[in-house]
Amino acid sequence: MKYIPLLFLTCLVTISCVATAEKGFVSLFDGKSLENWENPYDWGEVKIVDGEIHLTANRKFFFCTKEKFADFIFEVEIHLPEGKANSGVMFRANKQPNKVFGYQAECDGSERKWSGGLYDEGRRGWLNPKKPNDSVSGKAFTNGPGQAFKRNDWNLYRIECRGNNLKIFVNGTLCTDYEDDVDAEGYIGLQHHGEKGQTYRFRNPRIKVLN
Repeated sequence: MKYIPLLFLTCLVTISCVATAEKGFVSLFDGKSLENWENPYDWGEVKIVDGEIHLTANRKFFFCTKEKFADFIFEVEIHLPEGKANSGVMFRANKQPNKVFGYQAECDGSERKWSGGLYDEGRRGWLNPKKPNDSVSGKAFTNGPGQAFKRNDWNLYRIECRGNNLKIFVNGTLCTDYEDDVDAEGYIGLQHHGEKGQTYRFRNPRIKVLN
């Protein structure tokens, strides 16, 4: 049997991992600067801590990109604080002073477990699943894709927008596949739900623009 040096095998594994990594993504946060982002609200504290974006507030607010995006794949990792907590990722959102509204990928820390659902912030409310919580679609979501979310850990969100098709994945599980024509482009925003003194953590936001 021919001897193959361990270093050579290690190099092969490394090359293989790089080759299979998804290409075309651009980081929206380098761990040091928030130059691609802004807070359109008069409240809300934003800090960089150990390469993460930390949001703290006593009122709900969204920390948003300065740039609009139309068709794209966006990924970010979210860690909710302990206790009562709710967050989300705005996408193709509308931004005004002290107001952000539009599509939101839900990050639900409650027993309802609607993480990965689609909510229309400031307009129509829940699109997927449908209210009330104990509706057929609500129960199916809770017992199905809602189980993908890990309550006290990091969770990878992936949002894909192609034309009027909107997809939301949580930790690799497809939670929402929805068609809607209301917004074709807009901003991306990270949500603090407003629980007093709570800190919401985000890391590794990146985007792949689709032509």
